[in-house]
Amino acid sequence: MKRKVSPFLLPSLIISTCFIFFFLSSPNPNFISNKLSSFTFFKDVENCDLSNGKWIPDLKGSQYTNSSCPTIPSSKNCFGQGRLDKDFLNWRWKPETCDLSRFDPKKFFQIVQNKKMAFIGDSVARNHMDSLLCLLSQEEAPTEVYKDSEDRNRIWYFPQNNFTLTKLWTKFFVEGKERIINNTESSTTDLYLDKIDTNWARELPSIDFAVMSAAHWFFRPLYLHEGNNITSCVYCDEPTITRVEVPLAMRKTLQIALNQIFRCKKCKNIITIVRTFSPSHFENGTWNTGGNCNRTGPFTENEIDMGGFEWEIRRAQVEEIERAKKKWERKGMRLRTLDVTRAMMMRPDGHPGPFWGNQWMKGYNDCVHWCLPGPVDAWNDFLLAFMRQEAG
Repeated sequence: MKRKVSPFLLPSLIISTCFIFFFLSSPNPNFISNKLSSFTFFKDVENCDLSNGKWIPDLKGSQYTNSSCPTIPSSKNCFGQGRLDKDFLNWRWKPETCDLSRFDPKKFFQIVQNKKMAFIGDSVARNHMDSLLCLLSQEEAPTEVYKDSEDRNRIWYFPQNNFTLTKLWTKFFVEGKERIINNTESSTTDLYLDKIDTNWARELPSIDFAVMSAAHWFFRPLYLHEGNNITSCVYCDEPTITRVEVPLAMRKTLQIALNQIFRCKKCKNIITIVRTFSPSHFENGTWNTGGNCNRTGPFTENEIDMGGFEWEIRRAQVEEIERAKKKWERKGMRLRTLDVTRAMMMRPDGHPGPFWGNQWMKGYNDCVHWCLPGPVDAWNDFLLAFMRQEAG
């Protein structure tokens, strides 16, 4: 009895032959490896939750040192300030269902040539940008273009790639004014929800990539204004004003910031990435009561509290981003979540602690920001993964 040939066999053979001929006859051998590399990347990462994973040992260590990166601020140069242990560098973030590639400055520059990226936020946003500067400087040295008197707004330029990297300072995304009591600044701040912080908003039309974050300034007394009325407050105790918690205040200001970008008529092509809350790790006290962060290795998943306030803040941020994303997509705009909260909850070992060189606050530990190099560099592994997806 003769076997019947599958009707799909001949077309499959033709397609396979053409595919092989195409690759073998390609005049550029790098084309093959680049295409296969891109195919493997998207196959691995496209449907992977990068935020769900664990830290695994990686003896390759950091991609730069405090000697090879001249732009590290002294307060984040932990080794320059006397830190001796280095094992905290020998870990990398491994998502559960895929592999997250280490940062590749060449691939990054391919995406951002002739473009501008802005980090919009507070000093932790600056921490993130400084990490990116160090990683990119291993490929091309940046030129400093601008620094304001308080070192809060910065501009760097990479001439070979015509790429501009800028830091736009904002504590809350909206306008905030610290109250003056007895001619002295207090920690109490009035937030005006109907007034955007123009320091970042006015720059939007010139930005191609916006990386946004704001969090740590919310942990103080805040009075939220809408129009001429105080509608609510944080860390207050006044019977005539509705008290709300930090996550709700953050949600409100993030909503306002995203609406500002959404309504921007010249911002349709901007790619907006919102980074979630990066937790501090004070133990044995708070920042001003002797709290410290002296650990030298990461936590395991069983050692972190997934029901704590850090996760509640992260949940509020993610929910607000997902809510906004629906209308953004209808308009053809792109919005992504750089979800680092879980990963950074596990890294109490990555802060400067006492090694931040502050001459005016000796005895205080920095358990909010991150050493450079350090675990914060993984944020740019996340960032590049998202950018490669958006670039196709």
